[in-house]
Amino acid sequence: MSTRSHPVLVSLLLAVLVAACGESTGAGDVDSGGPPAGPIEVTLWHAFRDEACSGWIDGRVAAFNAELANQGRDASVVAESRGGYRGILQDAIQAADDGDPPHLVQLFEIGTQLAIDSGVFTAFEDVGGLDPDRYVASILNYYTLDGVVQAIPFNASSPVLYGNETLLAQVGLEMPATFADLTAACAAIDAAGLTASCITFPLHGWLFEQWMAAQGALLADNGNGRDARATEVLLDGEPARRIGQFMADLADGDWYAYTGTPQDWAGSTATFLDQDSVFLITSSADIGRIESDAVTAGFDLTTGLLPIPDGVTRNGVVVGGAALWLTDGHPTEENELARDFVQFLTNAENMASWHKLTGYVPVVDAAATLLEDEGWFAANPNFAVAFDQFDTTTANDATAGAVLGSFQSLRTTVEEALEAIYDGTVTVDVALAQAKVEADADLAAYNATVEP
Repeated sequence: MSTRSHPVLVSLLLAVLVAACGESTGAGDVDSGGPPAGPIEVTLWHAFRDEACSGWIDGRVAAFNAELANQGRDASVVAESRGGYRGILQDAIQAADDGDPPHLVQLFEIGTQLAIDSGVFTAFEDVGGLDPDRYVASILNYYTLDGVVQAIPFNASSPVLYGNETLLAQVGLEMPATFADLTAACAAIDAAGLTASCITFPLHGWLFEQWMAAQGALLADNGNGRDARATEVLLDGEPARRIGQFMADLADGDWYAYTGTPQDWAGSTATFLDQDSVFLITSSADIGRIESDAVTAGFDLTTGLLPIPDGVTRNGVVVGGAALWLTDGHPTEENELARDFVQFLTNAENMASWHKLTGYVPVVDAAATLLEDEGWFAANPNFAVAFDQFDTTTANDATAGAVLGSFQSLRTTVEEALEAIYDGTVTVDVALAQAKVEADADLAAYNATVEP
């Protein structure tokens, strides 16, 4: 059954995307009729603009097309960089409404509910010929709803702790595993008289989400929006208060080197590379660049698992990054070519290469095995942390991640609450209670646009 939305719904989703950025829809119509006339061409829209990542994708497209030519097939894939994730989703919805969508679209993880509600995508699994068991279970889990694989993960990441090993050695510290370990390390850094602050990280809702999942806590009701459409965001329970109190403790100790701007990934990383902080929490996707830049800056780098609240069993992380979605309404031959390309792109050799280039976690188990057999992780232990973090993640609704349409505005709301806690303008309980009211209102407003 096709899930194509009514034009009014498409317009509303576009409005949500511009302003701020359920249930599974099941199968889409993967066969729109007879065979396509002339050559078969599949189009991929991706989000990378930098030369390294976009160049890597172009190289894989060329290799795949060469294989097709060697097989005598009159078929090809064309890749196009479309900028940021929000723009891609908006453009894909508009292109589908205009009757000319690309076949494959790279969408960020929190766009999952928006993608499903748009009605312009079809579940990848319904094309057939897909082997879900190839993929790392805790990563594929995010994109599996109602037991159906909706999209195929491509660039997967998790937050990890980076440490300036040179400064840590001066103080005699190891990498902390919990919030209490971290604040104790901060106190020791102060006592040692280091000029560097203790820690920096981007003030971003993504980290809040990770710390919730690490405790086995849901971010939203109805099984994180996976059993039924989410109607409530769970921001005022004990798991959320532990995170808020951590921010308050960092403020009390003057241990957090905040750049003053929410979502400041570049600024936080620059603070760490300038050796103005001993620790950094940021995405594993930056390991390659940070490791190289640390050498230039003159210090040794080490990495560790994301520190988590005390008194809980480590539950794992939620996959970050993005996946490849298949748009609805294309002929069977084109869908199958798109599937074949995605499986080529995510084969063991390509995922190992992608990981070495970027630090993104391989999304297929065979790639991790290949890297281990090559001795890559032994020679590059900093790269192993993120994969180990996924490998030990418990698969449940908490680590599957929340699915809700107001995710982008939720992140802003959470960031504002954490900033207010850090500034000391409100207490932890007040900040979280206010954030819950705002987040629930935004979620209700979104749901009203898509529910009958």
